Amino acid sequence: MTTTSAAPRPATYREVFAVGQFRVLFGSYTLFLIGETVRMLALSVTVYAATGSPLMSALAYAAGFLPYALGGTLLLAFADRWPPRTVMIGYEVLRAAVSAVLAAGLLPVPAMLALVFVTGLPSAVASASRAALLPDLLDGDRYVLGRAVFSMAAGGTQVLGFAVGGMLIAAVGAPGALWITAATCLASAGLLQLRLADHPRRRTGGSPGISETWRVNRALLRRPAVRALLLAQWMAPALMVGAESVLVPYAAQVGAPDTAGLLFAAVAAGMFAGNLIVGRLVRPAGRERLARPLALALGLPLLGFALHPAPGYAAILLTVSGFGVAYQLALARRFLDAVPETQRGQAFGLLLTGTMTLQGLAAAAGGALGEVAAPALVATLAGAASAIAALFSWRTLSPTP
Repeated sequence: MTTTSAAPRPATYREVFAVGQFRVLFGSYTLFLIGETVRMLALSVTVYAATGSPLMSALAYAAGFLPYALGGTLLLAFADRWPPRTVMIGYEVLRAAVSAVLAAGLLPVPAMLALVFVTGLPSAVASASRAALLPDLLDGDRYVLGRAVFSMAAGGTQVLGFAVGGMLIAAVGAPGALWITAATCLASAGLLQLRLADHPRRRTGGSPGISETWRVNRALLRRPAVRALLLAQWMAPALMVGAESVLVPYAAQVGAPDTAGLLFAAVAAGMFAGNLIVGRLVRPAGRERLARPLALALGLPLLGFALHPAPGYAAILLTVSGFGVAYQLALARRFLDAVPETQRGQAFGLLLTGTMTLQGLAAAAGGALGEVAAPALVATLAGAASAIAALFSWRTLSPTP
């Protein structure tokens, strides 16, 4: 007698948080997000107070992102060569020390920016180690939901982090906020040291460094399946960020400059809702069927900016666009299965590095285009480019047989 097995049911968030080691990893990640958001904001305020220069303030804010691309091309081999707990703890201690130096006000502004840049280079390795550890803690669909939880935490930090950071700076000043950041770093390191089990390195032998990072990155990109999955996760969301880069001037253009925060929050809220709803309520096979329309939903709603919508309608368009990011849940397990286990850390690091780099370039391109074109046009073009990128990845986004 032949029986047909039922389609796998989706995991639940309760099952994900029932894993104690995941709770530890998520707790340390939450502390990391809070500390990093407050630090970037406080550093930007400190630099602006010292120089009165909007450009220097912007550079201070960007100094937390720029090292990611460089670290991802030079140091990623260490994500598989060193135990993940060691990497994450070491980076948190380093962040605590840097925050303390910044809070003490011992350095001139150029030295502060240089310090943040140089010590930010290992960020790609720490993020890769964290991402590669997740499938060791969660299996099957629980892993997909675990990734969704991390994405929701990042989106929630965008909504709440700057508000909390602003209140901290108002209450204790930028130096006081930086001391609080140092405390969150040490709390995260202590949590990992005391509660996270040690996991062995994934690769041994040889000497890790720049040459190995380049060699493994090239090897990963030469794999057709890995390359296609990377591009499918990189391009459409990155091009969408081009629209986010002009939300402040767009709000001013429509006569409501105070609504810029609402527009940014709408994107983050859409991302949160997409990961929550698609991750929890849709079965794994259903997520694969939704990958194509969700990927298109990143860009198509932004075409509505051609009509110069009022802030409320613009927020709706941006929420739908952010919701589309949930298409990546359909690719999470496929990407994990496509990369060799001994190169998992570097593969996740390459994914994260490409994401950060391309989004930064798209934001810069959107801002540059905004110098000569209306913000509404820039947002519309970004949406069109994102939709076209989704179409180029159409085959990769199709459900697996």
